[in-house]
Amino acid sequence: MRTNFDFTPFRRSTVGFDRLFEMLENGSSVAGAESYPPFNLEQDGQDRYRITLAVAGFSQDEIDITAQQNLLIVSGAKQENEERSYVHRGIATRSFERRFALGDYVQVKGAELRDGLLTIELVRDIPEEMKPRRIEIGGGSSQPQIGEQRAENENSEQRSAA
Repeated sequence: MRTNFDFTPFRRSTVGFDRLFEMLENGSSVAGAESYPPFNLEQDGQDRYRITLAVAGFSQDEIDITAQQNLLIVSGAKQENEERSYVHRGIATRSFERRFALGDYVQVKGAELRDGLLTIELVRDIPEEMKPRRIEIGGGSSQPQIGEQRAENENSEQRSAA
C-alpha cells in the first residue's frame, strides 16, 4: 500500500522519525493480509494500552506472545484433534500471526486468556533521564565559564600537590 503523499518537508524538519515515515510511505503490511484474528486496540489512560484478540477455540498452550524491541508478535497454531468428526466447522482453527509495531518505551506488562479473548496489557514507561526537564541558562560574570572552571581546578590541584 504505497501512499501518494510526499513526506519530504516533514523529513527535513524532524530528527529520528525515519522509521515512522518509512512505515507511512510503504505501509506496515499488505492491505487485507492480516484480518484474522480480529482485534481491538484501546487506550486506557495516557500511557496505558490494551490489545484484545478474538482467539476462540485456542488454548494458552497454542498461543505464543513474543515482545521484541518495537515489535509485538502474537501467533497461534491449533493442535488438530483427529478424534472428532465435524458436520459443520464454523470456528476458525487456522494458524495465525499478528504483528504490532510498538512505540519507543512501550512494554508488555501482562497477558490473559479468558472466554476466547486474549488481552495484552501495554504500558509506555519513559525513563527519568528521557522525560522533559528544565535547563538553567547561565550568564553574567557571576558564573565562571567552562574554560575558566577547568583552569581553576588545575590551579587548585597544583596547589594541593605542592
